[in-house]
Amino acid sequence: MSTGFAWLILFVAGLCEVGWAVGMKYTDGFSRLWPSVWTVVGMAASVILLGWSLKVLPLGTAYAVWTGIGAVGTAILGIYLFDESREVLRFVCIGLIVAGIVGLKLVTPDKY
Repeated sequence: MSTGFAWLILFVAGLCEVGWAVGMKYTDGFSRLWPSVWTVVGMAASVILLGWSLKVLPLGTAYAVWTGIGAVGTAILGIYLFDESREVLRFVCIGLIVAGIVGLKLVTPDKY
């Protein structure tokens, strides 16, 4: 697998991370069947894709990027879907996470 493809897989894994985290809100404590099923599918997909990306990418970078995508995406969807806080400082903190993700990507060698 090429490094570029591994990054793409990791990005999709991060999106799955967002999906299952938001999905948990809809499961009502895993008491609703279909939201629970899709949440568990998202969890499995996220971890499997992360594992595939780790065949090529360094562990520390991949894990930090994966959780960062999950955190940023979940925070943004929480604001959009659930009317969570829109304070400027919250967006600054989200921006710092994005800066960290970009920084880790930039300092990771293409051939690991």
